[in-house]
Amino acid sequence: MSEPVSAEPVNELELVHAFTGPMPTGVSVSHTGRIFVNFPRWGDDVPATVVELRDGREVPFPDEAWNQPGSDDDPEAFVSVQNIVVDPADRLWVLDTGSPMFQPTRPGGPKLVRVDLDSDAVAQVISFPPDVALPTTYLNDVRFDLRRGAAGIAYITDSAVAGPNGIIVVDLATGASWRRLHDHPSTKAEPPSTFRPVVEGRPFEERPVDGPPQPVMIGSDGIAISADGSRLYYCSLASRHWYSVATDALADVSVGADEVAATVVHEGEKGGGSDGLESDDAGRVYLASYEHNAVLRRRPDGEYETVVHDPRLLWPDTMSVAVDGHLYVTANQLHRQANYHRGNDLRRKPYALFRTRIDAGPVLLR
Repeated sequence: MSEPVSAEPVNELELVHAFTGPMPTGVSVSHTGRIFVNFPRWGDDVPATVVELRDGREVPFPDEAWNQPGSDDDPEAFVSVQNIVVDPADRLWVLDTGSPMFQPTRPGGPKLVRVDLDSDAVAQVISFPPDVALPTTYLNDVRFDLRRGAAGIAYITDSAVAGPNGIIVVDLATGASWRRLHDHPSTKAEPPSTFRPVVEGRPFEERPVDGPPQPVMIGSDGIAISADGSRLYYCSLASRHWYSVATDALADVSVGADEVAATVVHEGEKGGGSDGLESDDAGRVYLASYEHNAVLRRRPDGEYETVVHDPRLLWPDTMSVAVDGHLYVTANQLHRQANYHRGNDLRRKPYALFRTRIDAGPVLLR
């Protein structure tokens, strides 16, 4: 696939919320229209790492106590949340990295927490053992398939920079978890010899205050499930390629590592670097293109479309397909952080949450 270029206007962005505090990453929308957002603890002052947007206010969710951890391994509070997802049963799941400032994890910190939205109460906490959430692990994104097993299965990307990447599989009924595609090539960042991303006309690379620039080497990041649940799509942040793997192989603990790897399919080139992935029940997969200030999607027939392209989409991060017919997406200027600009923070508030209709006839790219 050649890099897509839109020849006609595509969908419009609607500003949902402007953030004047810390930078957001994740967003998810309940079946009744409640909007939840999270802020990882990456250096900004983060009063609450998970909030609900209520009448234009950012309200700690589910309450203040859950957003005030006593330590980085607090099992009863959110330490640093990277993503949140409302599942098909309309329950909010919170993915806690247990890794503020990308520090090594300790048991109790990395966890998956379920909040029942009918009561706004925490109903389940799944902690990860140290052989699943490694000291180097950075839990990045999560997707759910409630059709599999007694209570469903969750799939999580490990986007560790200084350790092995992979996919973590979670049995939601038992809380058991295991690693798949552990350090598999498809989960790794591409080397700079083949991937040199450019964002806002500048190379996207680590630029320390002292020393030469270094490539960004962030592995498995975006994740999405096919409409029929048979394939799990994933991509590294530092890559223009994406892959899928059979969920039957991931979810069956009796299947060996080589057998799982044998089901990996190279899905091709996406046309740009992506942070988040998303999918809908029509079999379309959405790809946030941070190099092009755009959201693309691949149709079931394999053709790519531009859903929306807008200069305000400064680093489209997490996407969420909602039952109201919109795709929600955060734009957080991640590439303008100080570590990419020799200590100079080039971010300009506000950060944004946008939405765009996904049934409005986007332009076919040929």
